[in-house]
Amino acid sequence: MAVVLAARLETAEIPSMRRSALPLAGLVIPLVLLAACASPSDQAFEELNPGPSSPYGLFLAGQGALNDGRSQQASAYFDQAAAGDADDEGMLSERAFTAALLSGDIPRAAAMAPNGPNASDATKRLGRLTQAVEAMASGKPKLAPPLLKPESVGYLHRQVSALMSPWAAAMAGDQEGSLVRPTIRNDKVVEFFGLLGQAALYERARRYDEAETDYKTLTGIDDPGDMPVLAYGGFLERRGRRADAIAIYDKGLASAPQNQALLTARARAAAGKAAPAAVTLKEGAAAALIAPAASMMAARQNQNSLAYLRLALRLDPQRNEAWLMVGDMMQAAGDLEAARAAYARPKAGSPEYDAAQAKLAWSYQSAGDGETALSLARQAAARGGTDAQVTLADLLRANEKFGESAEVLSRVMGPQPDWRLLYARGVAYDQAGDWTKGEADLQAALKLRPDDPELLNYLGYSWIDRGQRLDEALGMVQRAVGENPRSGAMVDSLGWAYYRLGDYKKAVETLESAVELSAGEPDINDHLGDAYWRVGRRDEALFQWKRVLTLDPDPKLKAAVEAKVAAGGLPPAPPPAQVAKQ
Repeated sequence: MAVVLAARLETAEIPSMRRSALPLAGLVIPLVLLAACASPSDQAFEELNPGPSSPYGLFLAGQGALNDGRSQQASAYFDQAAAGDADDEGMLSERAFTAALLSGDIPRAAAMAPNGPNASDATKRLGRLTQAVEAMASGKPKLAPPLLKPESVGYLHRQVSALMSPWAAAMAGDQEGSLVRPTIRNDKVVEFFGLLGQAALYERARRYDEAETDYKTLTGIDDPGDMPVLAYGGFLERRGRRADAIAIYDKGLASAPQNQALLTARARAAAGKAAPAAVTLKEGAAAALIAPAASMMAARQNQNSLAYLRLALRLDPQRNEAWLMVGDMMQAAGDLEAARAAYARPKAGSPEYDAAQAKLAWSYQSAGDGETALSLARQAAARGGTDAQVTLADLLRANEKFGESAEVLSRVMGPQPDWRLLYARGVAYDQAGDWTKGEADLQAALKLRPDDPELLNYLGYSWIDRGQRLDEALGMVQRAVGENPRSGAMVDSLGWAYYRLGDYKKAVETLESAVELSAGEPDINDHLGDAYWRVGRRDEALFQWKRVLTLDPDPKLKAAVEAKVAAGGLPPAPPPAQVAKQ
């Protein structure tokens, strides 16, 4: 699935806290984990794991590695444990199978899939699914259909069973079985992807009219998304109907005008270049695993989700969105090395490359290595591409290079800039000390998106903190809190508005709620301390300020709070009309 600016902006996060620097870009369809594909050598294993030697100790070490997402190391531990305990036929073999599967060693996992009386039913079912995929990947497709039957893989894997069975039938030479549309009652995932797969299989069977009927159904809605549009357009190009293909690409671009995959496809069709090849059977079978992987992740079945992704990559190692999902899962599990290995898989020129590089750079930023993050982002931006430029701007802002961030965003604005770009540049200008330009961008963004709570909160708070347009700003943050009443940042903005307007009692009540929602935010605790002081709760005010100093405040806030503590409190409160620089 293509990753483009429009999609990333649609799901982007821009800071609601005043001094945070969350990414505007690089937020791809969220998903899952990874470990490197090959098993570690004995030498590497010894270097990584010099510790336990008893089977039980190795088992515990393997279980710990598996729980931490370090599937390769877990696999090596379990192998050694099993070698030292020849009598074991249950738990160790199950764990060894699971670790091999999650590390991506599908041939070995299929060979050791547990099937004995001591193995759990859940592991047996996952083992049969693994064996089915390995049979399809290794040229033994006739073994796969029986293994994929619902009664074989069980209820948990019903989506995979439904979506993969037609592709397994096609590989096994069963054309009639390959054209049966997958169905599961009330399952929208199977309904959509089953129809998409059936269309592709109809084309392979040269039943073009039926294929087109399916494609028209998929693309007949107002905003069908790029996946069915690209599939239908490719089908039309292969049929020599370039004008029709251009028309369907234009329909997709009407909803997503910056979608690079659609733009590339339209340009190809308009130039009369060679049509894209139809998906192979292995590619189709791999695609059938991606949506169930996302479903499993949404249901917090992360181990099964990762297993599906590994199986998909066994069938199609070039499935870039699967690599991105794997990288996301591994980063969430804290295995940065494995996450980076996954993000490095998409090749330059692929639709997912910029997103992969962005995620790679952010993995270093999240680990505190801003220098490497910026180096990677600059290299990507030098190769061009709006996505890469936006990622660089995000990382510059995260590293407090606000002026340069604004300059980069200015280069990608265009005549009709997206409101999020204006928002991000406004934040950069503001934090660079140029409030005049920042305010102008934020107001321009608000005209384009008048009800966005994050934007309302940021601009409203900025006015409140400067003592400007207080009544208007109060209304803005009230609207923001109405949309996100559980946001500590937004409730803090509302409390600070009451404080600036001199309603200290209401400020205390509101800021206490904000601290309950975001107890670790130094700004919010500082505001509550100020409000306590104004209502005469002096000891509590000093406690809050001292607490701020334990919460890693930025240097400016730290100095201000230390001054309040040293002075023993605040000076007399000025009237609300004079609060601009308190």
